[in-house]
Amino acid sequence: MATPTISKSVLPGQLGEILVDVRSGQRSVRGPAVLILHGFKGFKDWGMFPSFAERVARAGFTAVSFNVSGSGVDDRGDFTFPERFGHNSFSSELADVESVLGALDRGELGIPSPSSVGIVGHSRGGGMAVLLAARSDRINAVATWAAIAHVRRWSEGQRQEWRAHGQLETTNARTGQVLPMYLETLEDVEQRAATTLDIEAAAGRIRAPWLIVHGDADEAVPIAEADRLTVAAKNTRVESLLLPGAGHTFGAVHPFAGMTNALETTFDRTIQFLSRVLR
Repeated sequence: MATPTISKSVLPGQLGEILVDVRSGQRSVRGPAVLILHGFKGFKDWGMFPSFAERVARAGFTAVSFNVSGSGVDDRGDFTFPERFGHNSFSSELADVESVLGALDRGELGIPSPSSVGIVGHSRGGGMAVLLAARSDRINAVATWAAIAHVRRWSEGQRQEWRAHGQLETTNARTGQVLPMYLETLEDVEQRAATTLDIEAAAGRIRAPWLIVHGDADEAVPIAEADRLTVAAKNTRVESLLLPGAGHTFGAVHPFAGMTNALETTFDRTIQFLSRVLR
């Protein structure tokens, strides 16, 4: 296996550019690929993701990580586009993920169309992975880390404030930036939570093998959501990895400060799972 190299591509997205990193050691040979999805206020270069993508590529896969167009983040990891973030929605993210999958399949990312495709999503990205896998036979393996089981993430009080002011503010804990979320996000949830954005219903339609990873000390997404996904996934084989004492990012921080035991276990188990399933 050749040493993986990284290449960068830009695709048109729902709210601007989708920034894509492709890591691969076999750019002229058709083989399996893995899409890596970040979560809310995340991005492709946040904390653990570059290390995981590199490990995926070294395991013989093509690793495709990207910033959805509504992430608001540039290629340096800065929130340069707060307006894009403000107009982001679950539906626009799902459309962006489908665009990346389509470009990958058409050979537009500098590698041949893959022989099979896995998807790994963290938090909100895990929810997007479930929705995509339920609607695309192209996804042959699913791994979700601390995934959300529903898109209704805000209380009634927050929703009332949102409607009254036309936006809801959220703070980036790392930079202190106050970022807006406009009504598009709320309207998207209210109009589609029970239809195209119903993650639990989508879980029941997945047929690809699925690995569910969750920490029992997750402060952002309760472990009960992992249980709900497991119960809902009635048409596929599900493997579960419970990480005692692990939080939402399994101990990872940004800038990345190195591996934790929970993160090492997550990486190893996920790559073992992908290696068994993808050909």
